[in-house]
Amino acid sequence: MPNPIDTLFARLRSQKRKAFMPFIPAGDPDLDFTQRLLAALAANGADLIEVGVPFSDPIADGPVIQASYTRALRNKFKIAEMFECVRAAQIDTPMVAMASYSLIFKRGVKEFLKQAQTAGFSGAVVPDLPAEEAEELAKLCREVDFKLILLVSPTTAAHRIDTIVKACSGFVYVVSLVGITGERAVISPEIEALLGRLRNATDLPLCVGFGVSQPIHVKMLRDHCDGVIVGSALVKELDKATTPAERELVVANVAAKVQVLSAALRET
Repeated sequence: MPNPIDTLFARLRSQKRKAFMPFIPAGDPDLDFTQRLLAALAANGADLIEVGVPFSDPIADGPVIQASYTRALRNKFKIAEMFECVRAAQIDTPMVAMASYSLIFKRGVKEFLKQAQTAGFSGAVVPDLPAEEAEELAKLCREVDFKLILLVSPTTAAHRIDTIVKACSGFVYVVSLVGITGERAVISPEIEALLGRLRNATDLPLCVGFGVSQPIHVKMLRDHCDGVIVGSALVKELDKATTPAERELVVANVAAKVQVLSAALRET
């Protein structure tokens, strides 16, 4: 069976469409709620879902996602339980995990890949793994057709781009700005030049994240990339999910935002 990420981008390219990829952290405020969010995202316009694995020392996450990870860890988040939650969600939308390499290494690379695939993940974004040190993980991922996604940013040196994209599979995660995750008023027009350089370096899909939070951002990017990733604009809703009634409202609000943002990829 082909990897669902490859199948997705092949289909979208044939339809002249772009992928909308929402990000949510696992376990905030608990995994039962995460399971509900996954179903809501899948039903309201997500083409590919990125699930963050909470980590006590995130590398590039801004205050919104850091706070979400802290809430999940405070509530005794466990990776094994996250895998079970994702498996139980039984959604058809492809999923990737975003996980620090230290979490993967500690669990054992082969064991992490096995458990992730069994749960329903088709790949992983590993934001803190230098491409120069990614050969072993990339090889193990290729052996089981699990996609390894690395990051390219506006500060990535030109001579490193080839190294990064050769280690990648599935798609390349393109960081739109210099700095941490979080909502921004505008997307720098310099991202278009970076996407142009990457397009000359690889045939892999290019998906842009960091700072993407408004329909106008999506419309600006859609003609230059293969997908957009939205995180903080959705994650900021989660700190309101404290009572059953508030949880219902948060799910509805997140679903509505996903509908609006994903629709911006298709509007003329």
